[in-house]
Amino acid sequence: MPVWIAWTLLIGGWLLPLLHVATARRSGPWRPPPGSRCPFGPRPGWLVVVLLGGPLGWLAYMRRRAA
Repeated sequence: MPVWIAWTLLIGGWLLPLLHVATARRSGPWRPPPGSRCPFGPRPGWLVVVLLGGPLGWLAYMRRRAA
């Protein structure tokens, strides 16, 4: 595989979706809601899902945010 194809997949499949989730207003707050037992807010949670799932995690994020 040529190097430029690998970089294109890396940037388009992981970095851009991560950037989108990190900067989107509809991703939720960084901190958890008051009274929550989870130490993460919605936005860091979605970042983990997109980081581990790549394009599929981003599609799950997009589907959930459209609802």
